[in-house]
Amino acid sequence: MAAMETMVEAGDVTSPATIRVWDPLVRLFHWSLVILFFFAFLTGDEWQDPHETAGYVIAALIAGRVVWGFVGSRMARFSSFVYGPSTVTAFVGDTLRMKARRYLGHNPAGGLMVIALLLAIAAISLTGVMMTSDAFWGVRWVKEAHETAAYATLGLVALHVGGVIFASIEHGENLVRAMVTGRKRAPGPDDII
Repeated sequence: MAAMETMVEAGDVTSPATIRVWDPLVRLFHWSLVILFFFAFLTGDEWQDPHETAGYVIAALIAGRVVWGFVGSRMARFSSFVYGPSTVTAFVGDTLRMKARRYLGHNPAGGLMVIALLLAIAAISLTGVMMTSDAFWGVRWVKEAHETAAYATLGLVALHVGGVIFASIEHGENLVRAMVTGRKRAPGPDDII
């Protein structure tokens, strides 16, 4: 906690202190992935070269995020937000009762979503690369796996957005703004750091 910077918003003595949670690489990764995923999803078979280029950039982003998940800032590391199934299940139950504790970083459900999205988008990338190779050119199951992974990812994105909205309401905190600014409300005595 000592390494985390706190500040009071300038000009507003009543504003709670905020701390930096999401580093610039995490935020750049997140918003770049959002833009490129939707661009690739919408272009699909209609605009092949830009679609493939977006796919390769997405694959590079995923690879970079995986590395950053092991060597990055504290809140970017997988070790700070990957929890076991019982912790995730208990957290989801508490959330449904509107009694979930606030986590400074990703909560257990959010951590599971990060992993699910990384895996789903990696599957899209892998099958996309396979579709452009001589060995798998025109192979039907590869194309179907690519499309299935893309639609499954779209479903995960919808769940993710719903979870962000729900958690923002439950904890009185704008999580979208936090992913833009990198800052969240400083932890209270009942929050999990």
